[in-house]
Amino acid sequence: MAQHPLGEHRYALTATWTGDRGSGTSGYRDYARDVTISIDGKPDLLASADRPFRGDPARWNPEDMLIAALAECHLLSYLHACVTAGVVVTSYRDEATGLMREDGRGGGAFAEVVLHPQVTVADPSMIEAAEQAHHQAHDWCFIANSVNFPVRHEATVTVAALGS
Repeated sequence: MAQHPLGEHRYALTATWTGDRGSGTSGYRDYARDVTISIDGKPDLLASADRPFRGDPARWNPEDMLIAALAECHLLSYLHACVTAGVVVTSYRDEATGLMREDGRGGGAFAEVVLHPQVTVADPSMIEAAEQAHHQAHDWCFIANSVNFPVRHEATVTVAALGS
């Protein structure tokens, strides 16, 4: 990532199709949907299409990566929001879900993504601010601000057990 004036940031990666079985895309069933995503200095990410689209279910698909980007962006924005609000987070886990609908013409779109953050804070006095920090995190999340469908959060905030 290179930072530019006025707060612009540029990102680059290489996506290489590795699914040629010897005859290229001569037919819909004649090629694998395998892709290697590379970024200098980072481990390669093995990707494919989702299983219903003839992909390899053991590899990341674009839909997985979109939900992951939204969940991670909210998590990182949330941690920052908590620091600024004086909330001490001791654990955070999100079991995010997404709903994508096909349009019957070969395309489709996500209808929504729902984040389900389960947050633990250090003290009961922090619960209200911890719940409110999700709203600030949503406003700050670059990825959520870039999609054209709702990204909702249904958070649970609990207090860490004493001595843990």
